[in-house]
Order: sequence, then C-alpha cells, then structure tokens
Amino acid sequence: MRMLLAYLKRQYKLLLLLAGAVCIFAAVFALYDLPLEAVLYAGALCLALGLVLFAMGYSRFLRRHRELQRLLRQAGEKALPLPPARGLLEEDYQTLLQAVCRDRARLAAENESRFRELTDYYSLWVHQIKTPIAAMDLLLQEDDSPHRGELEMELLKIGQYVEMVLSYLRLDSDSTDYVLREYPLDDILRQAVRKFAKMFILKKITLDFQETGKTVLTDEKWLLFVVEQVLSNALKYTPAGGTIRIYGDGATVVIADNGIGIREEDQARVFEKGFTGYNGRADKKSTGIGLYLCRQVMDRLNHGISLTSRPGQGTLVRLDLSREWRMVE
Repeated sequence: MRMLLAYLKRQYKLLLLLAGAVCIFAAVFALYDLPLEAVLYAGALCLALGLVLFAMGYSRFLRRHRELQRLLRQAGEKALPLPPARGLLEEDYQTLLQAVCRDRARLAAENESRFRELTDYYSLWVHQIKTPIAAMDLLLQEDDSPHRGELEMELLKIGQYVEMVLSYLRLDSDSTDYVLREYPLDDILRQAVRKFAKMFILKKITLDFQETGKTVLTDEKWLLFVVEQVLSNALKYTPAGGTIRIYGDGATVVIADNGIGIREEDQARVFEKGFTGYNGRADKKSTGIGLYLCRQVMDRLNHGISLTSRPGQGTLVRLDLSREWRMVE
C-alpha cells in the first residue's frame, strides 16, 4: 500500500490531466446529447486502457525501486553497478553519481593513508620514548636526593601516559590482539597495585585490597590496562592520607576511593571522549581519554563499567566481568 500511494503521488499530474480530459469529454457529449450507452462504452474502453498503462507503469516503478534498494546496500563500494540508463537525463544522473563515488573513494584512500602515517609515527615515537624513560628510571635508582621519590612518581605518570597513547592507537587497529583465557582475577589486580606501589607510599594513601578468589574469562593485557587507568584516577584525585579499596562484589570488581568525587552533572559524561568535567578543568592536566578508553575496551571485551560518586566523599567504579566474552565490531 505504501508503494502504491508513493506511485500515485509521483503520477499526480498525469492523473489530474486524465481527470480533466474525462470532464471535458463528458461535457462535450452532454452538449451534443449523445446516447448514454455510447458515453459509457467509450469511458469503459478508456478506463481499461488506462488500467493497463497504470499497471505497466507501476510494475516499472517497483522494479526501479528494487534496483535502487540493491544499490543502496552496495553504497560502500568504490563504483556502483548501475543499471542501463533509460534516457539522456538518467544517463547524466548516473555519470554524476559515478563521479561522486570516485571522488569519495579518492578521499577515503587519502584519509586512510594519512591515518596510517600518523599511526606509524606515534607508534615509533612511543617505542623510542621508552628508551629515555628506562634510562631515567635506572639513574633515579642510584640517586639519593630527597626528591627522588617525587621524581619517580612523575616518571611513572609519564610511562602511564605513553602506554595510554599506545593503547589508543591499538584499540581500533586491525592488528589488535585479544587473547581469551581464564585468568585469576587477583593476579591482575596485584599487577596494577604493584605498579603504583610507590605512589601509594609517597602520597601516604592506604590500600585496602580484599582478594576476590575468582577466575575471569577475559583478556589479561586489556583488563589490566582498565584497572590501571581506574586506579590511577583514584590515586590522582585522592588526597594524602586517604584510602582506596579494591574488593569483589559477586562478578564485579569494585575500586572505591574517598577522594574529591565527581559532580553529579558530570557523572553521565565521564566516559565520553575528551570530556574532563569540573575536576579536569580545575586540575588543567586531565585529557579526558582515560575513562573513554576504559569504556571502549570493556565494550570490546563484552564487560561492563559504571561509576557513582559524591562530591567530597569519593568515587566508586564497578567493573562488571559477568558477561561472556565476544568481540564487538
């Protein structure tokens, strides 16, 4: 019915013309006082011819609609397999459409090339910057200055930012490797805690780590990245003397702190790319990328992540590991 109404709407001018012609013929026949049988006979013949032409036109309309629907499903191809043109005007439209497709393919190739070059450059930069970071770490181990601890903490932050860049590049890469296995959850949590052990000591923050005793089906490297990001944020926004808790709640890992918290109006957007919120603007060092990457990684692992917070009381992040693993395109 929808297609029929669309065809009638397309042919409304012709229908108006036919209706006008019928009215003119009826008026002429009435003026000449022709027999009613002759009028009806002529009208029946015209109606039969009109129905045949209408059916033929409607059939062509349906075929063209199906062809366009098929082409729509192939819109992502570099060149569309268009049907033969029916007339000069349709040929012009097809020529214009093919030119647009070629230009789109050219722009897509240029953008892909630029993105690949940019990715290669930053990947090379990440691997090169690791050398001076490692050298600085060795030098600090032999340094007995009173600022050694603070320098080690800042160097740890630099290393974490470098890893964030590398993870950002790998996230949507075709070469991203997801290794699905059963891993002891506590081992992953301990790796993250050991990485930030010096920061806990220097900031005098208490860690309350309660072992979960659970095994989780996940990718160890990417889940560890998420835990490190969440733990880094907790350390960043928890003042000296505060407490960070890590514990299990069923199939969920909870990382809670008693830091400055997050404003209610910001909580719905903390996982958006580039969103820094009130705390980030006040700190002037937040990139708004960490939690965005956490959400992207957890979605790809078919896990879940959520956050609740109260300003001045702290933040609680839940990592839901209950769902079965599947790749998210």
